[in-house]
Amino acid sequence: MNDISQALSAAAQLIVSADTTLVSIIALSIKVSLVAVLIAAAIGLPAGALLAIARFPGRQALVAVLNALMGLPPVVVGLLIYLLLSRAGPLGEFGLLFTPAAMVVAQAVLVTPIVAALTRQVIEDAWFEYEEQLRSLGAGTMDAALTLLWDTRFALVTVLLAGFGRAAAEVGAVMIVGGNIDGVTRVMTTAIALETSKGDLPLALGLGVVLLGIVIGLNLLAHWVKLGAQRYHG
Repeated sequence: MNDISQALSAAAQLIVSADTTLVSIIALSIKVSLVAVLIAAAIGLPAGALLAIARFPGRQALVAVLNALMGLPPVVVGLLIYLLLSRAGPLGEFGLLFTPAAMVVAQAVLVTPIVAALTRQVIEDAWFEYEEQLRSLGAGTMDAALTLLWDTRFALVTVLLAGFGRAAAEVGAVMIVGGNIDGVTRVMTTAIALETSKGDLPLALGLGVVLLGIVIGLNLLAHWVKLGAQRYHG
């Protein structure tokens, strides 16, 4: 119990003193996850909106596949991206393996299906409500998708926050393609795993507290946005 108390005290000191190692790991984690979510948003939001409105053969199968991709195993994604970016892979010449860019790609691949699937559900619910009105105004598929994306923007913010939380908490894929290199590709999740295995509990606990705070903060923010949306539409 004494050792745990000392580790917790040391972890608190690292956070309060803004330890440079701790701060650099947190900063890289946020940067990688934020860029990955922006990429996922650029692809997933329009794709999900169009899938919600468009009607074509095989649509239901595509929706089922998209929903299944939400549960992509991170280690499998990491392995596939590793094979693509390795020297023997088709993208090996770009030298992206074991860099933050590779970690961004891995997180974006994991988060994009989540953003697209949740966006499809949000837009489809809105489409059922406003379809007749939009049709009467002569809106085509693209116009309707853009209109509903704007109209449901508050709900979609919560979708992106959920995607960011998923990216920030990911460990398997980023460890495979990033290599967990100190000062280069070490993020919160991989650092916690490494420092715990080394017995460096203060740093692991400090990062764990910060990561937990980020996750809780994102959930509170999502709840606040949801309440704001209800007041706006109410």
